[in-house]
Amino acid sequence: MLVNLNDVLTPAGGYAVGLFNTVNLEMARGVLAAAEEQNAPVIIGTAEVLLPYGPLEELSWLLLPMARRAKVPVVVHLDHGLHYETCRRALELGFTSVMYDCSTDPYEENVRKVREMVELAHSYGATVEAELGHVGDNPAEGSAPVSPEACYTSPEEARDFVEKTGVDALAVAVGTAHGAYRFPPKLDFDRISRIAQAVHVPLVLHGGSGLSDDDFREAIRRGIAKVNIFTDINVAGAQAARQNDRSGCGLTDLIPGEVEAMKEAVLTKLRLFQAP
Repeated sequence: MLVNLNDVLTPAGGYAVGLFNTVNLEMARGVLAAAEEQNAPVIIGTAEVLLPYGPLEELSWLLLPMARRAKVPVVVHLDHGLHYETCRRALELGFTSVMYDCSTDPYEENVRKVREMVELAHSYGATVEAELGHVGDNPAEGSAPVSPEACYTSPEEARDFVEKTGVDALAVAVGTAHGAYRFPPKLDFDRISRIAQAVHVPLVLHGGSGLSDDDFREAIRRGIAKVNIFTDINVAGAQAARQNDRSGCGLTDLIPGEVEAMKEAVLTKLRLFQAP
């Protein structure tokens, strides 16, 4: 069943819906098989930085029909759209949700750009996620670490931003980072609570791969309604391929194990996100 963010996030309360980015058929099969087994809504899609591995048009031909046939609600979402044209193209192709990430722009420019995207996406019946503050990237080896507090989301700005843009969901910076963590993250749970009290839209936690179960539970309890995962399932698929690789085997020998491993990784997260 193909839906948008409002269909799966608005009812959320005490649980979160997972977004699992995909770049190929094997990932999509693993994610949707897990969602159907768990009878859980799910968000599936890709990010602009992943398009070299799975072009937007080709993924739309794959993901949209799979979502329509699924037995559970499925949002097809563009994660971290960095350019207006990429988001517009995703909407034209039929994606039911886009994230327009202007978080590195000055505040007023972020507001202006996201407001324009909201108007466009809503005309397609689609939803928009934005980011305020900036969820960081894990520093490269040898580089100087950047304090995450310098990029944290302000509850007061969050209220103003949501009111001015009409955005449907808001990604917040509270101590997470994208990719695999080199050091255990420290989330500002009180900030999540304050932001949740300040705004009326669902809150999104990016950089979910590598967080502890306790971190997830507490973040969801404080108001997080959507959690983004990619690294965990990407690594699970690669590990399965390596384990099953043997002399003389072909690609088709590796695919079943990859799909099953990614399905199990997604199931683990879905059970955690929906736990009371």
